[in-house]
Amino acid sequence: MKMKKATYNLIINRRSIRKFLPQPIDMKILAEVVNAARLAPSAANVQPLEYVVVDDKDQTENIFPLTTWAGYIQPEGTPPAGQRPTAYVAVVVNQEIARSDYYLVDMGLAVENLILAAAEQGIGSCIIGACDKEKIGEIVNLPSNRKVELVIALGYPAEKPVAEDAESDSIKYYQDSRGRLHVPKRHLKAIMQHNRY
Repeated sequence: MKMKKATYNLIINRRSIRKFLPQPIDMKILAEVVNAARLAPSAANVQPLEYVVVDDKDQTENIFPLTTWAGYIQPEGTPPAGQRPTAYVAVVVNQEIARSDYYLVDMGLAVENLILAAAEQGIGSCIIGACDKEKIGEIVNLPSNRKVELVIALGYPAEKPVAEDAESDSIKYYQDSRGRLHVPKRHLKAIMQHNRY
């Protein structure tokens, strides 16, 4: 019996998106993707992560200049006006309950859940660590015992990046002459060992 591989196909086809359609995302969908993040595993079930959803147009415009996009292909990698994210999710750590740096593992698990849940709804995402976290925290009015760790840009995709097997040691993504983004990934045979290294 042939099994469906919906989750696997979603994972292998998801790419970071840096150009978006100017179409808002329904708040119900944004709540669903944050709920997917909330239900991710958490070390000792401490659950130190919280999320601030930003979809107000003025606030998204204030956050945008505080983010840095696609370092390998500047300035072309930065979304132009009219193709910027229509929402952000700020991933926040509650410093009062975070017991150790294990929240970083929690964050990886939660963010992957979030971006896959978004992809299932046809929403593109880009995880942004290169941003002014302190100023974004001020924009979203974070209390002093909370801090922004990442920002996830969200919107309906206006591009279709492709993953491809890396043909050299370079992992730098690039745009072709038509502006399509190509993302080299190390070959499976280069990163997977069987039974011993």
